[in-house]
Amino acid sequence: MTWSATGVLLAFAAALAIGLATEAPAQDRPAGMPSAWSPEAIYRGATLAADLAFPDAPQTDAGSAPRMLLLKPEGEGPFPGIVMVHQCAGLNPAVMASARKAVAAKYAVLVLDSFTQRGVSTVCFGPEAGINFFRGARDALQAAEHLRHQPYVDKDRIALVGFSWGAVVGLLASSPHYVGALRGGPAFAAVASFYPGCFRILPPGRPPIELVNADISRPLLVLMGGADTETPAAECVEKLATLKKSGAPVEWHVYPDTTHCWDCQQLDGRSKIDVRGNRVEYRFSRAATDDAQRRLFEFLRRVMPQA
Repeated sequence: MTWSATGVLLAFAAALAIGLATEAPAQDRPAGMPSAWSPEAIYRGATLAADLAFPDAPQTDAGSAPRMLLLKPEGEGPFPGIVMVHQCAGLNPAVMASARKAVAAKYAVLVLDSFTQRGVSTVCFGPEAGINFFRGARDALQAAEHLRHQPYVDKDRIALVGFSWGAVVGLLASSPHYVGALRGGPAFAAVASFYPGCFRILPPGRPPIELVNADISRPLLVLMGGADTETPAAECVEKLATLKKSGAPVEWHVYPDTTHCWDCQQLDGRSKIDVRGNRVEYRFSRAATDDAQRRLFEFLRRVMPQA
């Protein structure tokens, strides 16, 4: 189950600030770009938890149980690759369904699980066991590097597809500043973020953490719900529009009257009161789920064309 995005970010801010209290101050950035955390501080935050071990043996069937695995289509390839990053409560049937669709569309997929090896089930209430957004982005970059070493994967066509928490991870992995600081491998060829939060995190006594950064230089697709009260689309759209005016390769789509986690059939009909006192509802939308997959693969084919 998901938790209030505001609560997640506030808890993340406090925990990360405590963990990095002795790190270097923020570095200066070019004119027009906000202050960023230093590479040393980012790297320390990303290495509070140990690196993952990734699967080597590819499978052609995702099966029914959500778990980290390496999937490949039938054939020799080389296939474009996708690192698929889960929500804050970990892998679920919706992520696995997306992985199966990607394999059917002839993508090799590494379904990432940042939690199980580290004994964690959720980060919806804030970081656990060193797993934070920085660690998630480093995991994703390292997973992409693992894909690059598979003989059936086109190493130049690897994308990140993230959902909610994983979508925020994707936003950070779209920033060359973060990619360099995380030391996990080269940047993704493209990123697709499903219903991310685009907040600015304000850690006590530390510089702000911008989730949408002005240095994005690789194609980024953001898909959002117009009725999402957990990670509202409006703030994302405002920031993405500013980036697009500056020439950044960003694009987005908002589904009207669609809630957070519209592809999560297991949450359909559930509701809660979040930390801000707002009612959050989850409504599964088959139309949005199908259209989002269509937009995703059209985007990837366009921005990662086969040579």
